[in-house]
Amino acid sequence: MWIVRLALRQPYTVAVAAATILLMGVLAARGMLVDIFPAIDIPVVAVVWTYPGLSAEDMEKRVVLLSERGLSSVVDGIARIESRSIPGMGMLKVYFQPGTNIGNAIAQIASSSSTSLRRMPRAIQPPYIIQSNASNVPVAQLTLSSASLGEEKIADYGQNFLRLRLFTVPGLSTPAPYGGKTREITVDVRPAQLTAKGLSAEDVVNAVQASNVFIPAGTARFGDREYNVALNSSPSAIAEFAAIPIKVVGGATVTIGDVADVADGFADQTNIVRVDGRRAAYLAILKKSDASTLAVVEATRDLLPSIRAVAPAGLDVRLDFDQSIFVRAAVRSVVQEGFVSAALVALMILFFLGSWRSVVVAIASIPLALACAIIGLKFTGNSFNVMTLGGLSLSIGLLVDVATITVENIHRNRALGKPLTVSILDGAAQISLPVIMATLAICIVFFPVLLLEGPARFLFTPMAIAVVVAMLAAWLLSRTLVKTLARMLLAGERAHGHGHDAETDRAHASRLSRFSFRFNRARDAGFERFRASYARLLTTLVARSGRTLAWAGAILILTLFLGPLVGTDFFPSTDAGLMKLHVRAPSGTRIERTEVIVSQIEAH
Repeated sequence: MWIVRLALRQPYTVAVAAATILLMGVLAARGMLVDIFPAIDIPVVAVVWTYPGLSAEDMEKRVVLLSERGLSSVVDGIARIESRSIPGMGMLKVYFQPGTNIGNAIAQIASSSSTSLRRMPRAIQPPYIIQSNASNVPVAQLTLSSASLGEEKIADYGQNFLRLRLFTVPGLSTPAPYGGKTREITVDVRPAQLTAKGLSAEDVVNAVQASNVFIPAGTARFGDREYNVALNSSPSAIAEFAAIPIKVVGGATVTIGDVADVADGFADQTNIVRVDGRRAAYLAILKKSDASTLAVVEATRDLLPSIRAVAPAGLDVRLDFDQSIFVRAAVRSVVQEGFVSAALVALMILFFLGSWRSVVVAIASIPLALACAIIGLKFTGNSFNVMTLGGLSLSIGLLVDVATITVENIHRNRALGKPLTVSILDGAAQISLPVIMATLAICIVFFPVLLLEGPARFLFTPMAIAVVVAMLAAWLLSRTLVKTLARMLLAGERAHGHGHDAETDRAHASRLSRFSFRFNRARDAGFERFRASYARLLTTLVARSGRTLAWAGAILILTLFLGPLVGTDFFPSTDAGLMKLHVRAPSGTRIERTEVIVSQIEAH
């Protein structure tokens, strides 16, 4: 009760505190990230081994298995390891326990991989070590297509120019482009000539490796001048590869051009991208876990004019698969529902209390309680997302309960003939214990959220924080702000309903509109009839307690059987405004044949 008396004695202090909370809430809201879901911080490190030409079975036995053994014995904090082997590539996903120092883990993985290299096939390269987590998801897609440029130029621009521009966007990451052709110098040996010279393909490989090296030479000084010296250690033209010597056979030097054909070609394609029926390429735009989807997409969109200005003539750069549209629509929908629920709550209070002043007193604490929840979310590193906004919307109905009970009890005490200040103090004392018990009961419901593990913990903990902080703030505001506003706004108004006869109603009718007077009287009469009917029903049920318990038990048992019919899923189905068609060709089908199948589907 001391806090109620303090608030009534210091109304200006309460007003300043309320304004401060509102201001801090606005500032916190402006600085928070906006995303579709909370950040799911499950640290994952991908270890990718490559060895072109190695079969999937050998990749698993000679590379992936050795890597798994080394990681499991050296790296700390591993929760589990998943691996997949395909021809020429083996990928391991190392999942770590929450809270693991991912920097130390990556250093340990690199050290273990260097050690495992000694037992793996000769000439295999160290693996790619990539850090990621469940929040690193594609949020947009840059499509590169052209009717005049070849695939190799499209892929080269995306790899060597466009990615460098995108790396300047905070919170953005993008892998190498999908689709297009990767340029490479190919040496195709002629088996007949190679055998005739008594050579092998390994001799050709050794010759290329020995002659295609970078050797720094330094400078040379002649007289008054100093010159940079360059050694002809790496061919600068395609024709120079053909002149590389392999071996002296029968007194004659055999060159690569004698036994092989050198061409400026492309690597074998492992993926093909088609846009509007033509081959193209695309860059997946990924956001990091601590970045906002809206910020990343908007920054990428702002870069598009400058990217198009320096792009090769005829190259069309478009932003497709914009996830921010769905994020913005989802957040807007939740915010709108929150405003609708707040309006419905206000109408409900106006209906039952019949006083706009009581409505103002009751709902004044809602924005301040929500501001406290936003401040709590900001300090705990959370963002505006469907879960946190859903928690705020859910708490609106709970927030108004405390204020409504407080205002209604003040009306009840005033109807007994007590002065306003006495009614406020007596009303606060009468509901003090029930209100705090109800508030704590709602808060404790969310305690099991702290016991969740995996992605569910990261999803539901922010929602629990939003509801709990809002509820505790609503209780504190009901003991301070609501009491102060009640003393200010209800001084010239009487409580409705309780203990008034018809003459008193007619005396006050001069200060009320006729419609409002009749509505309040009809509502009070209807509520009295409802309460009497409910009392009779309750008396009947208590008198026949056996039947009542039997019906309750039957309904409970029936609901248990309905559970399996509802179904289970991690997320409810959503309409993102996007249709995906997955096509799977028979195993072993060449990628060129798969492209023909896809083109036929596009045509139909």
